Amino acid sequence: MAVYTDITEVELGDFLRHYDVGGLLSYKGIAEGSENSNFLLHTSSASFILTIYEKRVDEADLPFFLGLMEHLAGKGVSCPLPVHQRDGAVIGRLAGKPAALITFLEGLSLRRPDAESCREVGKALGELHVASTDFALSRPNALAMDGWRTLWAGARDRAHEVEPSLTAELDEEFRSLAESWPNALPAGVIHADLFPDNVFFLEGKLSGLIDFYFACNDFYAYDLSIGLNAWCFEKDGSFNQTKSRALLAGYQSVRPLSAAEREALPTLCRGSALRFLLTRLYDWLTIPDGPLVQKRDPLEYISKLRFHRQISSASEYGLS
Repeated sequence: MAVYTDITEVELGDFLRHYDVGGLLSYKGIAEGSENSNFLLHTSSASFILTIYEKRVDEADLPFFLGLMEHLAGKGVSCPLPVHQRDGAVIGRLAGKPAALITFLEGLSLRRPDAESCREVGKALGELHVASTDFALSRPNALAMDGWRTLWAGARDRAHEVEPSLTAELDEEFRSLAESWPNALPAGVIHADLFPDNVFFLEGKLSGLIDFYFACNDFYAYDLSIGLNAWCFEKDGSFNQTKSRALLAGYQSVRPLSAAEREALPTLCRGSALRFLLTRLYDWLTIPDGPLVQKRDPLEYISKLRFHRQISSASEYGLS
């Protein structure tokens, strides 16, 4: 989440007149994240998240994202819900851009997740995968390997500004992953961005999942690899196998991995590390700094990518 588009109280009041949510009491921008403009709204009836969709989000994808949230909630997965306007629409326009009002989910993201919280995250991810099997819509992963190549093309000439040898290293990584990437694993709808700031906890228990704006169809085990990268490394860059074992056990308590998924997991972890390295690198080099824009350091994922290159078996992640 972030704020790229500023809005006035008059503009927001005009937008809210299409909803039965009461009068506006206050609103403020949310700086965390890097994709859309987000605001926390308090009205006389409840609290909401307002999202204004920026250029990286294709408006044609919004029915998939918002419909998925409603589908998952109907299946018992705790997540926010899009608020319908009086005419039934869930997508409006604000400041000339598509926008939606989303229910507010109580809870806090964890700054220092422990093994038990990682187990809960793995279980929730498995439940999401199972619950979405009958979701009627589909969306290709725009940030699969072709998308990585596009990002790399936009950042390659300046990659040396982050680390001198990075250009040659990532050129070789692309070559290697193109040769080893699996092509026949179990697949369906995935979250694709299940980082700690997208999972809320309340009184020590997982209270819900948020931010489905990267959701798409891809390998389930690729989604799991994103979770391993996001939850199982410490602040100093070291890999915590205890957390990894717990996350994997939580996931498999709902959806056991196939033999092919287990074999592919180290390659998938390299791929998901490269994916987040590239989006961070591209944003780091191209997005202007601002007080309500938070860019994430790509060096964190360079380190994770190098770690996964040393892994030869999923058992090294604690997979039993």
